[in-house]
Amino acid sequence: MTSSWADRRPVTTRVSAAEAVFTDLRQAIEGGDLPVGERLPSEAALGERYAVSRSVVREALRSCTALGLTETRTGRGTFVISSTVSHDLKVGDYTARELMEARPHIEIPAAGWAAERHSADDLRQLTELTQAMAAESDQTDWVALDGQFHLTIARASGNRVFQKALGDIRNSLTGQSATLNLATGRMRRSNEEHERIVEAIGSGDRQAAEQAMADHLDAVQVAVRSLTQ
Repeated sequence: MTSSWADRRPVTTRVSAAEAVFTDLRQAIEGGDLPVGERLPSEAALGERYAVSRSVVREALRSCTALGLTETRTGRGTFVISSTVSHDLKVGDYTARELMEARPHIEIPAAGWAAERHSADDLRQLTELTQAMAAESDQTDWVALDGQFHLTIARASGNRVFQKALGDIRNSLTGQSATLNLATGRMRRSNEEHERIVEAIGSGDRQAAEQAMADHLDAVQVAVRSLTQ
């Protein structure tokens, strides 16, 4: 273990615990304090170093892996495999590129149909989800709500194909959201975009709902590209 990094206490700033851990690990890897081939300390040791729970450490490590900086090897631990971010994020079973290519064909029309077909209960659930996300500061809880939000829109569309397709990629979507939140701080902007989507769906304006969803997906794509380029 590189002693200079291991012995140096991380600088704390006013960010979430997971974001602080992720940022310190990323800077150490990109700066060479944790060189390629280095095995990271165990989750327990990292938790002690940062004074956080293992779940927080796990969240930060998942984002390092999504960026292509680390790799977890069963029974051996997590290793640094690159000092530079990959050209494409790996989130769950898919890459960010695959998600970006597919989502507009699923979620934009789903939002449009949801505007025309939603029930009062659908709108109530979407409103409650946006309110919960706006009040949520925990990254893990927020991304879970985010997944529910997008799935609820697909369900409100009344089209089971959209609902099934989104359900199949839900784990990857939440993984991507978690990485973007830690690396680009998108939670607040996402909340604002979600509120515009719900407002458009509630108005019954199909075109406005589709545009609001398209704007949201465009913003996600910009955030992904800011990391990978």
